[in-house]
Amino acid sequence: MRAMNRPVKTGIANLPLHGGRAPRWLFERMVKLGREITLAIVTEFGPEEMLRRMADPFWFQALGCVVGFDWHSSGVTTTLCGALKEGIKGLEKDVGLFIAGGKGRASRQTPAEISRFEPLILADPAGLVYASKMAAKVDNAALQDGYQLYHHTFFFTASGSWAVVQQGMNEDTRYARRYHWLSERVEDFTCEPHSGICSDAVGRALNLVAEESAPARTTIAQITSDEKPEKLLNELKRLKTLNMPSRHYLTADDIHPEYLSKGLFLAYERQPEDFEQLLGLEGIGPRTIRALSLISEMVYGVAPSFRDPARYSFAHGGKDGHPFPVDRETYDKSIALLGDAVRRARLDSREKMEALRRLSRAETAPEIR
Repeated sequence: MRAMNRPVKTGIANLPLHGGRAPRWLFERMVKLGREITLAIVTEFGPEEMLRRMADPFWFQALGCVVGFDWHSSGVTTTLCGALKEGIKGLEKDVGLFIAGGKGRASRQTPAEISRFEPLILADPAGLVYASKMAAKVDNAALQDGYQLYHHTFFFTASGSWAVVQQGMNEDTRYARRYHWLSERVEDFTCEPHSGICSDAVGRALNLVAEESAPARTTIAQITSDEKPEKLLNELKRLKTLNMPSRHYLTADDIHPEYLSKGLFLAYERQPEDFEQLLGLEGIGPRTIRALSLISEMVYGVAPSFRDPARYSFAHGGKDGHPFPVDRETYDKSIALLGDAVRRARLDSREKMEALRRLSRAETAPEIR
């Protein structure tokens, strides 16, 4: 049975999509300040604390403001993650913190980047690669909320702790949604795994990682193993002739059986034991999961959850009361956390010299390939 200490969704931010890039002069300063803040936190509290803070949507958003990026832009996610990655480049072994992935094509290089760090870490890279892939699979296929992932950054320590910051975009609304994960809070990849989801809700979401979706997850995994693909495809074709209830955004018109046979045959051949194994299979994507969810509900009477995990907007509110008055408690928490990090950066002479030596070594260290 699942333990009761479930992860809490810790924060929200509504992020409009902005074009362009940070000016070089600004990004270079973001890299330097991000490096110093990271060194201060890791030196005082350890690399695991940096993971916890990156998994806190409020703290992440505040850090983006501190280093000078647009306070409400979707670009704060991609630019801040990129600056932190560049900032500790060459220092990973000394800092005990590693960063892989990024935006677009860089996100797809995450597994290879994790593997390249194998000589410097104690953990099995395969487990870290699996965590990276499952976080992406969950937020793209198991949670279908209208946002297509385009950014994935994976933070991890030598011992194997990890955090994920990834973001998707909704092309219709031109808004982004950011997803935060923390390994110490993930008891089950497919049941309430997030430490925070930042965005406004934009309609009904197919949420197969909600706790109340447990029966649907079980049914979906079972039918892919027990039912022959031909039967499932026939059920989908039959459903297309039914009058579907208007209460769901998910309807039979969204399903195209002719495109699903490969995924269904693959699942039947592999015989996944549970929903997580099914979701982890190559070739099982949003369309296949959506079709199986429809079969689960319409044929077997087991409905998934349509509860969107995002509930509020903005981190701290606005001074004029829009979209709501400033949340002083949260605001003060962000200030305290960041103030503490900056104060810790004022190291005594011995610690500062050691930090400078690390930076000096980083400038001449060969790049890991």
